[in-house]
Amino acid sequence: MTVDCTAQLHDLLARRILILDGAMGTMIQSYRLQETDYRGERFRDWPRDLKGNNDLLVLTQPAIIQAIHAAYLDAGADIIETNTFNSTTISMHDYGMESLVPELNREAARLARAAADQYSTPERPRFVAGVLGPTNRTASLSPDVNNPGFRNIDFDRLVAAYTEATQALVEGGADLLLVETIFDTLNAKAALFAIQQYFDQTGIRRPVMISGTITDASGRTLSGQTTEAFWNSLSHIRPLSFGLNCALGATQLRPYVAELARIADTFVSAHPNAGLPNAFGEYDETPEQMAATIREFATSGFLNIVGGCCGTTPTHIRAIAAAVQDVPPRPLPAIEPRCRLAGLEPLNIGPDSLFVNVGERTNVTGSAAFKRLIKTGDYNAALDVARQQVENGAQIIDINMDEGMLDSQEAMVTFLNLIAAEPDISRVPVMVDSSKWEILEAALKCIQGKPVVNSISLKEGEATFVHHARLIRRYGAAAIVMAFDEQGQADSEDRKFAICQRAYRILTEQLDFPPQDIIFDPNIFAVATGIEEHNRYAVDFIEATRRIKTELPHALISGGVSNVSFSFRGNNPVREAIHSVFLYHAIGAGMTMGIVNAGQLAIYAEIPTELRERVEDVILNRRPDATERLLEIADQYKDDASARTGSEARNTGADWRSWPVAKRLEHALIKGIDEFIEADTEEARQQFARPLQVIEGPLMDGMNVVGDLFGAGKMFLPQVVKSARVMKKSVAYLIPFIESEQAEGERRSNGRIVMATVKGDVHDIGKNIVGVVLQCNNFEVIDLGVMVPGQKILDTAREQQADMIGLSGLITPSLDEMVHVAGEMQRQGFTIPLLIGGATTSTMHTAVKIDPQYPGPVIYVKDASRAVGVAQSLVSVDGKADYVARTKADYADKRQQHANRRQREPLLPLAQARANRPALDWSIYNPTRPGFLGRYLFDDYPLAELVERIDWTPFFQTWELRGRYPAILSDAAQGEQARQLFADAQAMLERIVAERWLTARAIIGFYPANRSGDDDIALYTDDSRERTLLTIHHLRQQGPKPAGKPHYCLADWIAPRESGVADYLGAFAVTAGIGIDERVAAFERAHDDYSAILLKALADRLAEALAERMHERVRQEFWGYAADERLSNEELIAESYRGIRPAPGYPACPDHTEKGLLWWLLDVDRNIGLHLTESFAMTPTAAVSGWYFSHPEARYFGVGRLDRDQVADYAQRKGWTTAEAEKWLAPNLGYEPDNA
Repeated sequence: MTVDCTAQLHDLLARRILILDGAMGTMIQSYRLQETDYRGERFRDWPRDLKGNNDLLVLTQPAIIQAIHAAYLDAGADIIETNTFNSTTISMHDYGMESLVPELNREAARLARAAADQYSTPERPRFVAGVLGPTNRTASLSPDVNNPGFRNIDFDRLVAAYTEATQALVEGGADLLLVETIFDTLNAKAALFAIQQYFDQTGIRRPVMISGTITDASGRTLSGQTTEAFWNSLSHIRPLSFGLNCALGATQLRPYVAELARIADTFVSAHPNAGLPNAFGEYDETPEQMAATIREFATSGFLNIVGGCCGTTPTHIRAIAAAVQDVPPRPLPAIEPRCRLAGLEPLNIGPDSLFVNVGERTNVTGSAAFKRLIKTGDYNAALDVARQQVENGAQIIDINMDEGMLDSQEAMVTFLNLIAAEPDISRVPVMVDSSKWEILEAALKCIQGKPVVNSISLKEGEATFVHHARLIRRYGAAAIVMAFDEQGQADSEDRKFAICQRAYRILTEQLDFPPQDIIFDPNIFAVATGIEEHNRYAVDFIEATRRIKTELPHALISGGVSNVSFSFRGNNPVREAIHSVFLYHAIGAGMTMGIVNAGQLAIYAEIPTELRERVEDVILNRRPDATERLLEIADQYKDDASARTGSEARNTGADWRSWPVAKRLEHALIKGIDEFIEADTEEARQQFARPLQVIEGPLMDGMNVVGDLFGAGKMFLPQVVKSARVMKKSVAYLIPFIESEQAEGERRSNGRIVMATVKGDVHDIGKNIVGVVLQCNNFEVIDLGVMVPGQKILDTAREQQADMIGLSGLITPSLDEMVHVAGEMQRQGFTIPLLIGGATTSTMHTAVKIDPQYPGPVIYVKDASRAVGVAQSLVSVDGKADYVARTKADYADKRQQHANRRQREPLLPLAQARANRPALDWSIYNPTRPGFLGRYLFDDYPLAELVERIDWTPFFQTWELRGRYPAILSDAAQGEQARQLFADAQAMLERIVAERWLTARAIIGFYPANRSGDDDIALYTDDSRERTLLTIHHLRQQGPKPAGKPHYCLADWIAPRESGVADYLGAFAVTAGIGIDERVAAFERAHDDYSAILLKALADRLAEALAERMHERVRQEFWGYAADERLSNEELIAESYRGIRPAPGYPACPDHTEKGLLWWLLDVDRNIGLHLTESFAMTPTAAVSGWYFSHPEARYFGVGRLDRDQVADYAQRKGWTTAEAEKWLAPNLGYEPDNA
């Protein structure tokens, strides 16, 4: 057995970036193994198909696995991973091989160990990482959208499975344990729990690596967590490294690796895919491309360990190793200690944090209403209570189910599981609250984030306290520690502090419990009870808090705030005033958080003066008659609305209920609100001739919005599941009406669909959602599950007389299996439609690879929200033939597009185009120096100043009214409509300015500059021009030109360095869209699409006007090269001035990625709140950015088509591969790329 190599690895990681191996599955695929190869002799008669069970190959094809390990080691890998991604009893259940799990892990580790030992030297040791995969179950998500509280796996089963695998990996010789490809954080917490428990029980230690998976554009894991929430939830095991892998290529993964590098106090790893899968499910990113991207990661200071995931090979790893070999590793940052909690999003609490509100209403001991809901099983209404707490400002929600007539543990687990399906609630951390340890522990097994346990204490002695604290740490939670010991609760300042100090020392010195995860509750008791001994309760808490904050570093302080006002129950205004005054002083003393109804807090400054002073006397015990004096006036405020500054004064109406019913249904689907769904469905039914039209109309409209939001990364999986559940309830309401329409009472579904995840693939969450949505729409779904052989799918379809077949798959090999099934459908004489879906599928792959195999209908289904529309088209008596014909024709066109290579007329060689640059005499050019160098920010530019500079012609074009302003207003055909539109625009514009609907911001900058080479521009840090700040890159026209016409490049207008001319370049970014989202949303909520579009169009015009105004001021004031310019607005619109302001992504500089350099130069994100997407689009969209050129000859032009020589040259200048350049310059390519 190997020894703990933690110290050795720390030493190596401090000196260089270590190399992890690449994809095992990709390499196995290259061997093209068949069923017999997987079986070998030992499993020749195994009753289930085994092809695709890659982990089994360690027993049946060990030479192949060892050869793959050797190839990666030879390529430079320092760490190789065992072939055990699915070697748990949970994943092996699909093959009936649960009993083989210990052997699989042990033998996989031994194979890797032998390979590593063969390559290891004292100077270059090699290490084996024992892989623990995510399993094919999700502990945080329900597979049944009709029952969001259901789980098909639990924490204890996961712990048992991971424990078994961990032990065998260590026995086989693993140096490290790698928990990787985590898409559900709760699964990973179970793995870490198993590992830590194994360490504690055996005394064995191994370094732990953790690697999660950001699944899509939302920047979240599949179970909904952000990168920082994911880190907060799992960092408790103090891993050797923490990183990300799979799902995304290096380029897409960059922002999330950068985030980890910023927040993690341990080493950071990354092993991305070789780009994103192409239309055929293959990975195209070459070793050189990937290595270049990874090198940028390394030079940016992000990396300590790097390797590859799907699509990577030893060649990729060799290139990556070479790319980073001379780059120093990321140094471990000093991260400030903070209590770092998490729901779906992080909550970091530190010295500079504001008071943290802990919502108290989801507590059966403190809320009679909530208790009633739980006891009657009305969990939907109970969830609304939690949701209201979050909406009212609770940053944590306290959940307590301790009630004698409840099965408290079952209620706690049920409620937590339901909350997990409600992203608007589960985005905040949970505080699990119980006096019973077994309930607290059951709760901890349900929570993927980092929660708070409320509470533990020394009441039962040190041994029990230590046992509970150790488990809390193992579960990855923070802990509230009550000021309660063997003698009872502390009620004086000295006792409170003494017990907290004792607990602090035990936790930090004996258990190494992070002090920032200790939250003391020094006991808040009721004041103003009439009992003299109680008069100091509030002030004792405040003073104890002050001492804890001073003498117990990093510890936090909490308390149940409502206790302090208990003697005034029934008088809410006075209670709210007491809470507010108490918190005002306790927070000042260092109180961090409190359990308080976030909707029932008075504003301290708004409490009537007399009431505030008398409450303050009570809280601070300033006079002996304080209680009596408060009682004297308390009744005056009992029914006084003027004193109600908390929840009772707030408007709690739901505005959306006033919307049209179609919009209400859409809102309910998007938000997952089912409270009113039956009433709204009935109202909609009354408006349509047939109940089915409600489904086909407003309900499907709503689901299409859901699909669009999901695809754009603005919704994530739990929300989509909620939407499907609301849809089902609506349809369930309609079914009796639909049935009553059918002749002779016969019930007929819209159609019968056989669905399956194809052979070799076990991913089924997306397929399940599709199935539910189809069932919601009166389709009968026969779901065959996962790993389904093609023949079984076809046999079932024939037996069940299916109307169509749906195939799903996530992994790349599934694409080939889908092609196989389509071919078999043709061979066996099927004619029914075939639906294709899943993450790696695409329209192009379906058209090129699958459709030709089968003459029947083959339809690509992009996502669940599109499935119903497709299925309904395929069962429509009137519309099916046309729909299928159109799809077949579209696929034929796509195949033709794919096959054809465009023929282009010859372009000039780059050298010849460069020789034909504009002839400028730099010896007589004396550039004006700008009035300042560096940046200048305009935080709130007056909108009124921009109105007169609006160019109205593009505004009318937005509304498809063609013509120039103002002539269009008198146009015979369009004039009346144009005038009405113009009047509406002027009215709204007046409100925009007067009511400040929008905020305009701008940032400009000027920098010393010279042309560098032929087509680049170097910007310098100062006028000495000794140090280059940034180099921007431009492109040159290559198309044929008449004699005497130059081939332009923007760099032509900047003096070359060798000329000796001190030239300058300006940069700018402006937006008039700050605040627009809220306004547009308001119009959309009112079903006022016209006003929403009008506002967006005006915001765009204001942004352009701001860009024009800034350019005018640059010419006249800030740069001053045209200080005497005096132009009318018409002349400005006609650009009758000196200088230009070209924008990256537009014809003169078509490369959008240059915007990234501009953003860095001006720090645009931070300065004006204008952001770039991963495709370098600006958001808010009402924005303009670009460069300022001052040369009098500078003009706008279009670069046009580019030839291979310039693209290759540009790629070299940008540090790209040619393929990357071709990707970003695709619209301008004058040739068909080789890899197309």
